[in-house]
Amino acid sequence: MTADIPTYPEVTTLADLPFHVATRFNRPAHLRRCLAEGFYEISSKAFYEQIRAFSLGLQTLGVAAGDRVGIVCESRPEWSIADLAALTIGAVTVPVYPTLSAAQTQFILQDAGVKAVVVSDKVQLAKLLDIARDLPTVTAVIPVEATAPFHGAATASPAVRSMAEVTEVGSGRLAREAGLAEQWADGARRVKPSDVATIIYTSGTTGHPKGVVLSHDNMLANLRAGNASLQITDQDYPLSFLPLSHVFERLALYLYLLVGAHVSFAESLQTVTRDIVRVRPTMMTGVPRVFEKFHHAVLDAVAGGPAVRKALFKWAMGVAYAVSDARIAGRKPPILAALQRPLADALVLKKIRARVGGRLRLMVSGSAPLSRTTGAFFYAVGLPISECYGLTESSPGLTANPPWAPKLGTVGKPIPGVEIRIAEDGEVLARGPNIMQGYLNRPDETAAALRDGWLHTGDIGHLDRDGYLMITDRKKDLIVTSGGKNIAPAPIEMRLKASPLVQEAILVGDRRKFPAVLIVPDFVALEAQVREAGAPSGSREQLAGREDVQAIYQALLDEINVDLAQFEKIKRFALLPTEMTIEAGELTPTLKIRRKIVEQRWAHVIEQLYASRDPLLSAS
Repeated sequence: MTADIPTYPEVTTLADLPFHVATRFNRPAHLRRCLAEGFYEISSKAFYEQIRAFSLGLQTLGVAAGDRVGIVCESRPEWSIADLAALTIGAVTVPVYPTLSAAQTQFILQDAGVKAVVVSDKVQLAKLLDIARDLPTVTAVIPVEATAPFHGAATASPAVRSMAEVTEVGSGRLAREAGLAEQWADGARRVKPSDVATIIYTSGTTGHPKGVVLSHDNMLANLRAGNASLQITDQDYPLSFLPLSHVFERLALYLYLLVGAHVSFAESLQTVTRDIVRVRPTMMTGVPRVFEKFHHAVLDAVAGGPAVRKALFKWAMGVAYAVSDARIAGRKPPILAALQRPLADALVLKKIRARVGGRLRLMVSGSAPLSRTTGAFFYAVGLPISECYGLTESSPGLTANPPWAPKLGTVGKPIPGVEIRIAEDGEVLARGPNIMQGYLNRPDETAAALRDGWLHTGDIGHLDRDGYLMITDRKKDLIVTSGGKNIAPAPIEMRLKASPLVQEAILVGDRRKFPAVLIVPDFVALEAQVREAGAPSGSREQLAGREDVQAIYQALLDEINVDLAQFEKIKRFALLPTEMTIEAGELTPTLKIRRKIVEQRWAHVIEQLYASRDPLLSAS
């Protein structure tokens, strides 16, 4: 069930987007950012004018077509202004996660040969100036927030000019130079679809990140296909909180601008809970970790409540699952459940939806596989998630679950223009107009990834009889036991994470006799269960080492092991007392686990798991 989808033929490159916004829309608050004291709002007209003025200011700093402009900034309207201002010149934008270390930032800016860098604040500015001597191509650093002592250091090397100053320079040129506005617009129109638009560095779960080179055509092809698949309109109010440095959220923002959606930015990842209630979004994008945390938060709240509330929740969810499972399968819901659903909604489900603003009609999940359990929960409570799949190398979308025909446990069907094929070894291959130009400065790795016109994704999966793709694991993450058995960790980890007691699970066992698992407990849920059992609580370290707590998780493993093949059964586990974090290097900026870093940090724990304690086990 699809509607007529506008194609917007006037948008042939990303450089056309500012003109599209200015001519199609006239809103007093087209973009806004949530702040503690309210909203910072930008009209459609001001958005266009700021892009134009900043673009002209960048040209004054020597930025020209083909030059690379880095953006080291948290997600906010100024990120988009800097991005589109550079693109209208014909420059190439290079986004960098602000959470990266100075060394990681230096590698990316060096590898890309960046000329100017937009940074968010004094923290990022100080980081850039610390590494500036090793960045000979960087001639200008532009902080969004002008703060002493760097403000106005225009004669330094590199020059430091605030975004407001650079914009003011551009505005001054417009006032003085006759015909400049038309010249700038003509320059933007000279940008070709085949020109490089951006170089996006992979998040680097192993080794140095690679610069993925994407053209305007690559991004626009994905933009149009995403619009056809998700059907976002100018009546939508999306909340953006994922990093715009990630291609998933960046493409989503381009799509919002294309269709004229009312975009709100969360102040930060830490304020999403506050901002979502303020904005009351109709749609938003997220990664599985975000949705899993919300799911567990609901379960934790119920677990800590009185028995009556628990019973009511259990009944309401039973009704909700009965109805949603039938609808997803294309069947009529059971009569009794259908009759009870309005009451369950009024008493329980509506309150859950209110925690995310109360009017969400669609959420889009990407970046990693979403567990079936989490997806089923959101569908049941009336918060449908469209799970998508793609890579930076594919701009990023390859598949999407149609909102009108979802299939849980899959990442959907290929989006328009994309072909998916499964290689003999199970690897997912893809081709289409959205596939990258290659990796910057890495011809050998480009040749390995792009073979015979097909992108080799590195993911293992299969297509079902209806053409829906299911991803089972990363090729490089497969565990091969010392007995030669292949184990895909992701499906087992997702089953563990389906428990409200588990925040994270990392299967280990490569070249070992048997698999084991590192578990980060959900300590809120764990403490509630411990108290309910009448046992005392304690510090996280104490809880992780207690026999009664170990017994809780052993019971969970026993339940999961029943359905696993003998060589897949988890024979030992360790409870870790701390969460995985970006700061510790265990998570990428897109919240994916860096397995090698985790295994290095917890090597002593892993070695203890495999120390011979049981003669029968050690001989298995």
